[in-house]
Amino acid sequence: MHRRIRRHDGSGLPRSERCGRKDVRSDGGFFGAAKANEWVDVEVRVGTWQERLFEIIRLADGFVACKGGTGTLAELAVAWEMMNKSVIGAKPFVALGEFWQPILKSVREAEAGPATPSAEGNEQIIRAAGSPEEAAEILASSLSPEK
Repeated sequence: MHRRIRRHDGSGLPRSERCGRKDVRSDGGFFGAAKANEWVDVEVRVGTWQERLFEIIRLADGFVACKGGTGTLAELAVAWEMMNKSVIGAKPFVALGEFWQPILKSVREAEAGPATPSAEGNEQIIRAAGSPEEAAEILASSLSPEK
């Protein structure tokens, strides 16, 4: 089974979990002449960070959000919002570790209740994983084999 799984550098996914997976890296000139690492099967070049963001979301079968800064936050928020408002179909989404938990909790509290017609108010789109192995298990169990 080959899947495109978008993960940030330093995801911590064990080598055994990365092998046999497709990793797609979307980049643009705004990141300079950065080279793809050995785990990247397909590199997609785009012109702007906005194109990069939407290409990552379009190509990915699932997401793992690792500890990160504003770029990771933007990726998490846009993918989450697109699934929350059914702009795209559901894709497995895992927040690795405790880093994102306060943000997820705050958003879920804001989305809760009958006045908010969102998917996140009724179910958790982003699941938590305490380890890279658990994140890989969640993704694997959520993705059906390619036909």
